[in-house]
Amino acid sequence: MQVQANGLSIEIDVQGPADGAPLLLIMGLGMQLTGWPEPFVEMLVQRGHRVIRLDNRDAGLSQGFDDRGTPNVAWAALRYALRLPVHSVYTIADMAADTIGVLDALGIDRAHIVGASMGGMIAQHIAARHPQRVSALTLMMTTSGARKLPGPSAKARAAMLDRRGLDAKNIEAIVDRLERVFTVIGSPAYRPASRDEFRQRLRASVQRAYRPAGVSRQLIAVAADGDRSPMLARITAPTHIIHGAADPLVPVASAHDIRAKISAATLDIIEGMGHDLPSALWPRLAASVAR
Repeated sequence: MQVQANGLSIEIDVQGPADGAPLLLIMGLGMQLTGWPEPFVEMLVQRGHRVIRLDNRDAGLSQGFDDRGTPNVAWAALRYALRLPVHSVYTIADMAADTIGVLDALGIDRAHIVGASMGGMIAQHIAARHPQRVSALTLMMTTSGARKLPGPSAKARAAMLDRRGLDAKNIEAIVDRLERVFTVIGSPAYRPASRDEFRQRLRASVQRAYRPAGVSRQLIAVAADGDRSPMLARITAPTHIIHGAADPLVPVASAHDIRAKISAATLDIIEGMGHDLPSALWPRLAASVAR
């Protein structure tokens, strides 16, 4: 269903008891709410949570910004590398405000906020800017954006920048591209048991929504957000960090960096996990979030 949040139409999914402890899941760059797998959501529901998922602006079925054009990612990357300002049509702070708007629309005063990758960046803004709305914070495979941190591996960077199939009209070509990306950035110790099933999940995601221009705009917003380290010192919510030891896109050093910058944060490093949510780890991840 859709709600009005921060002046936008935002697609959400709500599961679990109405009186359950609210838990809001925020996905990463270009990902849809379906990126949080149904069985994982059900595990959280079984622990008594009212689980809310949302499509971020410019992703899934939420309102987009196609009227603002497609940004020049290469030019933005050059400006970022030269430490020049990067201009975005909206900000990570705006996306955090969208999420607060979703809580408002549902009449929720406080929630456990869980953010993965870019969703973790959004969650950092929420916890720092709206501490009264956050009962607990879980940051998964994300970063403070500090310049000193190592970046993606060469293979991960190449996979993300590979444009083959990016603008294709053929669904199977798009699925081929997504499979290549997730094969590179995914968990080396937890590969999908069935390639056909994995491709079907990717195909279902593309059929639901496919918005590469929105991904570009979100990516520019990430670059423009810069270093959130000063913000992390203001986070007071109980914070738990989950990160894969084998993450090639956001190396595990980012998790230790966040742990050092948020008072009393706890840390769960998972061996063999990359930049994804493999099914074999769903029980462990659900338990880690729910604790």
